[in-house]
Order: sequence, then C-alpha cells, then structure tokens
Amino acid sequence: MELLIKSSSFFRPSTFLVTSRASRLPIPQRARARFLTRAADKTPGSDDSVAKYGSARVRFAPSPTGNLHVGGARTALFNYLFARSTGGKFILRIEDTDLERSTKESEEVVLRDLAWLGLSWDEGPDKGGSFGPYRQSERTTLYKEYAEKLLNSGHAYRCFCSNEELDKMREEAKSKQLPPVYTGKWVSATDEEIQEELLKGTPFTYRFRVPKEGTLKINDLIRGEVSWGLDTLGDFVIMRSNGQPVYNFCVAVDDASMGISHVIRAEEHLPNTLRQALIYKALGFSMPSFAHVSLILAPDRSKLSKRHGATSVGQFREMGFLPEAMVNYLALLGWNDGTEEEYFTMEQLFSKFSIDRITKSAAIFDVVKLRWMNGQHLRSLPADKLTNMLGEHWKNNGILSESEGPFVNELAELLKDGIDLVSDSTQALENLLSYPLKSTLASPEGKSVLNDNLSEVVESILSAYDNGELQNALDNGSPGWQKWVKSFGKALKRKGKGLFMPLRVLLTGKLHGPDMGTTILLLHKAGNSGIITSRANFLTLEERIHVLRGLDCKSILEETVVDSSSVADVKVISH
Repeated sequence: MELLIKSSSFFRPSTFLVTSRASRLPIPQRARARFLTRAADKTPGSDDSVAKYGSARVRFAPSPTGNLHVGGARTALFNYLFARSTGGKFILRIEDTDLERSTKESEEVVLRDLAWLGLSWDEGPDKGGSFGPYRQSERTTLYKEYAEKLLNSGHAYRCFCSNEELDKMREEAKSKQLPPVYTGKWVSATDEEIQEELLKGTPFTYRFRVPKEGTLKINDLIRGEVSWGLDTLGDFVIMRSNGQPVYNFCVAVDDASMGISHVIRAEEHLPNTLRQALIYKALGFSMPSFAHVSLILAPDRSKLSKRHGATSVGQFREMGFLPEAMVNYLALLGWNDGTEEEYFTMEQLFSKFSIDRITKSAAIFDVVKLRWMNGQHLRSLPADKLTNMLGEHWKNNGILSESEGPFVNELAELLKDGIDLVSDSTQALENLLSYPLKSTLASPEGKSVLNDNLSEVVESILSAYDNGELQNALDNGSPGWQKWVKSFGKALKRKGKGLFMPLRVLLTGKLHGPDMGTTILLLHKAGNSGIITSRANFLTLEERIHVLRGLDCKSILEETVVDSSSVADVKVISH
C-alpha cells in the first residue's frame, strides 16, 4: 500500500509501502523502520504460492444475520484454498457487532454450512486459538483500548454533535453538491469545551481524523493499483455514542491483532479499504495484502437475489446438491487453472489454486451448470455409496420396499447417467417402470412405428411368450436375450431400427430410454423382485402381454389420422 499525504498535523508527508505478505503481528514502533526498508525492496505479486506469498493467515468473517449466501461461501472457499495452498492458517471470525440482527441460530447455520462444504477452520469461536476471542462481541475491551490510543495520539477526537446537527451538515453539503464530510466544531475543539460537555454528560462518538489532502493507493492482488483521494472522505466515526465500535474500526483492529496476512473478500468491500488503511497506519499496524473478488451475478447480470431462486448454501444442500459439487462450482466462479478443465476435487484445488488466476470480471451463477457439475460428482462417487444413496431415496419415496440388494444395484447402474441430483432418481425410476404404450403409439413419433406393420411384431411377441421362448430368454440374462432377439429378427426379416424400435415400444411402452436389453431384463426382474410398491403403478411382463393381446394397431392408426386431420382443419380455419 502507498499512502501519499501532502499535509496533516498528525501524519507526516510520506510514502508508506508494505510487502504482499504482511507480518503476523502488529509491528512495534522501534522495528517499523527496519520493516519499511525491507518492504521497499519488494513488489507485491512478483514471485508461486508458498514461495510467492509465504505461509498465509487468512480469515472469513461472516455476520450471523442470516443464511450463508453463495457469494459468502465463495469468499470463504477462496480464503480456505489460499491458506491450504500456502501451508497457512484459515481463521473463522464472527462479526456480530450488529446486536439487533445477529443471532446465535444464524451463527450455528453458518458454521454448519461451512462444515458441510468441507471448509475446516484452524481457529474460530468453537475451536479457540492464540488470537481469540473470535467473536467481535467478545472483543469490545480491545476496541476501546485502541480507540483510546487513537484519542491520545490525536488521530481521533470526541464528537458531541447531535443528530440534528449532523443532518444539517449533510443537507448543506448536498445543496452545494459536495461530499458529505464532517465540518463540525469538534474537530478543533479546546480542552475546556470538551470538558464542559463531558461534565454535562452529553453523548459523544469517537471520530477518526482524516488528512485533508493526499492520496491513498493500494496494489490489489486482483485489481492492480487502486487509489482514493482523501479529500472526499471526511472524519468518520469509529465508536458510537453507545460504546459500540463501528465495522471498519473492528475489522482493522481484528485483522491486525490476529496477524492476518491477506484479506480476500468481495469487491463491495473495496471502499472500506480506505478507512481501514488509515486506521492501520495511525495505530502503527503492518498492512495486509488485499484481494477483492468480483461479485456473483444472476444470469440477467443483476445482483443475485432470492427472486432468482435459491441463493444460500443451506437451500442447495436441502435440494440434494453434493458438497463436492458446490465447492467445485463455486471455485470456478471467478477462477480457473489456465486450462479447459472444469472438474476438480478439493485436493486438486489445493494444489492448483492461485490468486493470480482469479479474474476481475463478474461471475454468473448458472443453476443449470451447477446441476451438470453435481451429476459429474454424483457419478464419480464409489458405486456402493451412490447405490446406497439412490436405494434409500427410492425407499423413502415409497417406490421400493427395500433399499439394497442385487436388483437395486442394477437399477442404480442403469439410471445413474441420466441423474444429476439424487432427487431426479424418483422420476427416472418411475419412467423406467411405467408403461405408457397407447399414448406413445398415439404420439406423432409413434406413428412411424405403427406404420411399420407393428401388428406383425405384436403377434410374434405374443407367440414367443405363449410358447415360453421370451421368458426363457429373459431368465438367461443378457446372452439369452441377445440370442433370442437375433433369432426373432431373422424370423421377421427385420434388423436395426426396424427390429429394435418396435421391440422397445411394445415391451417398455416408450420410444426412448436407457439400453433396451438391460431395461427389459430389469423390468423382467422387477416383476420377480417383490420390492416394487403399488405406488409405482408397475405392470409386470405378464400384464404387459395382456395389454398387447387387446392392442388394435389399426384403430390407433386411424385415430391418429383423424386427429391429424382435425389439427389441419383448425390450422386452415385459423388462417
């Protein structure tokens, strides 16, 4: 960071430089000169992970005022990955100074969702550590101590202005089209004036005294050089009249006293850096490196909000998304490893993550892509784990009476490629077990199957069933089925689509689906398994054969022609 100040009674005109990796503890005044000399020899971002940044101390500091938003989860993940990639520490700090909105329940939800994602913190409110306490509400004494230091050094002063006086200043500034900076008399009040108000018991705030001229510059690790003019800021409050510290003051004191080396946070916090940097310098703290991550936007490029659907980690967890998929997807919102690769495990992210690969542009949250990502991770699970998940889901949803066994194993293997969420498996299994033969044949696509002398295939299937050939073939598994299909096609002089499409339609009731042979074999086993419940409305092979016996292909075809004519008539009338 570079702080250029032209004039001030408390800051000397100077240039203040820091390394990209800050010292772990506030630097004593006597050592500061040596630190500045070393700092001037280094340029932030000039070196790769441990060698480049050292062993980092980073933090995620949520406010327990609601659920863990995906944006906050992404920030936590980037901090976690950076800590692990540098062999450093990931600290969890709870910023609960908003006493009216902060709740213990919300804190528990945030901790639960972070743990679900697999982000294990090294220090925090539930684990302790050498730099605690880790809740801001438990650090009030520390804030008051540092506020007094600023007061005694002249970097802060008591302000006794009433709300009415402050409102008047804002209105005057607005009418003159000027920044709303503090212009009250307490910036230069005498000791006598201050004592008089103290004796009267007048409420007061602590205001930080901002240099009136100068520029503050930081070298953001993502955005490059960012600068602010100090003349637009004005003296700001660091302690409220009720004794509660203000956010920016807490953050600066906490980050410095906890030895945070890198502050990785959302770009909406970038304006806060100005106030925090001034507090760092006034208290003689060493400065961390800053990295401000772009926002996460909705597909319409507006700010992601509830109107776009689920936005919290808890909601996605309840919807059945895997933590591995959430982590993978969140990592790709503003970061890549420089290749076309999109599938990453947490361990792979540890070795590949780098701040240098975080992009400046906003990331778009795409639920469709997240679903796809979840499917990739779902199918990467060990086969027994995936089968257990699907089996339990099918049983809990009342489709199966048992959640495990050879039949369930085969079902999971057949259906997994069409499932992105475990919840999708309900519809997938119901589709597999259904037999919508008549509606399929009545569809426009089914017409071509009807026209291909379907009644001939129906008669041959009935004959094969009646003489036991079909059942024997299915009882002998895949080899038996393949042998039968070959001989069946030879007898009818059919092959390819002309053979397989009518077989699929007549035995499964559908035009499309998973592998036909495997599907029909499983349907045969389903009828013998005894674990398909009545909720599935499943028809056994015997019941499907009964439907085929009553099938009148000619009448269905005629009805289809009539329906097509009616549609044509409607189109003519509409013209």
